[in-house]
Amino acid sequence: MLKRSSAFLPSSNSKVTTEILTMKLNDLDVEVIQKNIKNVHLSVYPPDGKVKVSAPVSMTPDTVRVFVISKLGWIKKQQTKLRLQEREAPREYIDRESHYVWGKRYLLKVDEKDAPPAIELKHSRMILSVRPGTSRERKQAILEAWYRENLKQTVPALIEKWQSRMGVQVKRYYMQRMKTKWGSCSFHTGNIRLNTELAKKPLACLEYIVVHEMTHLLEPTHNSRFIALMDQFMPKWRFYRDELNRLPVRHEDWGY
Repeated sequence: MLKRSSAFLPSSNSKVTTEILTMKLNDLDVEVIQKNIKNVHLSVYPPDGKVKVSAPVSMTPDTVRVFVISKLGWIKKQQTKLRLQEREAPREYIDRESHYVWGKRYLLKVDEKDAPPAIELKHSRMILSVRPGTSRERKQAILEAWYRENLKQTVPALIEKWQSRMGVQVKRYYMQRMKTKWGSCSFHTGNIRLNTELAKKPLACLEYIVVHEMTHLLEPTHNSRFIALMDQFMPKWRFYRDELNRLPVRHEDWGY
């Protein structure tokens, strides 16, 4: 069964029509977004495994259906992993709340004083200095900016280290909050993106993601060649992948 709607997205030349279909395959609901792209993309979103497909406008619904059916085994596997993934409780940014930096647990101490905001790690405590009356949202923004800065200071050395080993060059790199991926790579532009949440995980996990995305500069897909390259560059990559997937991920408000 299909339900259809359409939307108009602005472009530099004209308005582009995007078709949005809801496809039902037995007990599986699939959102299909057809737009001006060349390839089909399948994604399974946390926390409960919502399935979305981005497909070229030229692809018929029957062709999309056949494609999704061919991927049912993979979809079910991903949904099971997501539903079993431990998630952090919502953060309130109050005293004695647990926060993590490079895989180490710190207990938060909120220090209210009339001075610019600052964050200091002292033994097993994370001291967050803020002005009196600072909102939870502002505390969150301060901490997220601090995590991003930590990542910015760490990533360049990792990229430089692996560029020479792998024989590739990263044109540009970005850090941003990502809900569904630890990183991404644009094969054609040479750019990589990293999830700012990686600043909370062990440094070895960050390095694994950097190598993973840089390997995509040599092989854009997750085929046998990609796996062979990962085995060559980082023989223990599966261990780091499993450790990263085992660790709790942040609480999100998943308002698709």
